[in-house]
Amino acid sequence: MKKIGLIINPIAGLGGSVGLKGTDNLSEKAIALGGKPKAIEKTMNTLMGVDIDEDVVFYTASGEMGESLLKKMNFDYECIYSKDDRSTAVDTYKCAKLFIEKNIDLLVFAGGDGTARDICNAVDENMAVVGIPAGVKVQSAVFAKNPKKASNLINKFLNGKSLLKKCEVIDLDEDMYRNGVIQPKLYGYLNVPYDKKLLQNKKARSPLSEENNQRLIAYDICDNMENGILYIIGPGSTTKAIMDNLNLKNTLIGVDLIFNKKIYKNDVSEKDILDAMDIYEKTYVIVTPIGGQGYVFGRGNQQISEKVINKIEKEDIFIVATETKLVKLINEPLLIDTGSEETNEKLKGYYKVITGYKERRVMKVSD
Repeated sequence: MKKIGLIINPIAGLGGSVGLKGTDNLSEKAIALGGKPKAIEKTMNTLMGVDIDEDVVFYTASGEMGESLLKKMNFDYECIYSKDDRSTAVDTYKCAKLFIEKNIDLLVFAGGDGTARDICNAVDENMAVVGIPAGVKVQSAVFAKNPKKASNLINKFLNGKSLLKKCEVIDLDEDMYRNGVIQPKLYGYLNVPYDKKLLQNKKARSPLSEENNQRLIAYDICDNMENGILYIIGPGSTTKAIMDNLNLKNTLIGVDLIFNKKIYKNDVSEKDILDAMDIYEKTYVIVTPIGGQGYVFGRGNQQISEKVINKIEKEDIFIVATETKLVKLINEPLLIDTGSEETNEKLKGYYKVITGYKERRVMKVSD
């Protein structure tokens, strides 16, 4: 009998589309702004792809932390932790601790880096763990690349076809993060069924030596900017160079809108973007992949949601990245995890990534 522990952080990712850059201590505000939970849906998408038979039983917490979904999907389960109101990090920790007593074979959780940190504090390296990416900032190396690949990881583990590897749990101070100060910290390690093709890499920061190359990319973009076009500028130091070149205020870890080389609005939400797109006939998107991971959409820029992307032509998406950043991806494709398979399919294919002034590199984008 295989025992799987399941923990869902139901508020994970709430702050992404509304521009809060995280959900720690801000779930009520995120809901008030229109944030929609996605962790339960992503967990369901994962479990739908798992080969469950009579030899598998789940252990979980009550309500939205796991029991409601397992009951809906008619899986064999036992609820070992009860919570009447909205769950907190303490509940994740306590439930994970109980999994140790139950000799769980595999702990599956849905959330972001904060949830991974809570799991790490509870179980350390005492059991195998698979993370389903559902947060705003997902920088740790313990997560599958997307829910579908999480299914594959779980299946490989259940079939005895995977070895465990210690992978990093990394998180940021969200208060500092919201103020534009990116301060990652290593909190520990979790044992993860390892498959390079299925697991995401940890995030890597761009070195200061890249500033000159980023400026060259900015010159190229700014020289070719068109009037009468709404530009969505994604987060990152490479896109910041574009804003700096235009002498415009930039939201390093947020999304900005510019029109005719002037600020339309800084630090926007999904709703802000959609409202602006209703005004202007044409919209371009400029994004940069996350260093070390290669995500173009779905990590840290959820404001540019599937709703936004579906209103934009594929050829109106511009990807910018230095050669150094691309080389560090070790010839892997750039990644997308929008939460919508239909949108992912639309985005797949080859793009001419802008790597310098009048310099391009063709890169594949996949999920």
